[in-house]
Amino acid sequence: MGKKNLVKKLRLAKAERQNKRLPPFITARTKRKVQQNIKRRNWRSDKLRIEE
Repeated sequence: MGKKNLVKKLRLAKAERQNKRLPPFITARTKRKVQQNIKRRNWRSDKLRIEE
């Protein structure tokens, strides 16, 4: 049970930022051609490959 190193912490933070839904104004701006974030990830089923 050690501390997270900085590289791992930054990668986890980036993955958390990317794992958001698409903003509604994008859907409106593209006239519903883009409706969802295709890079969406579920914490239980899709694991990140980040080494310690």
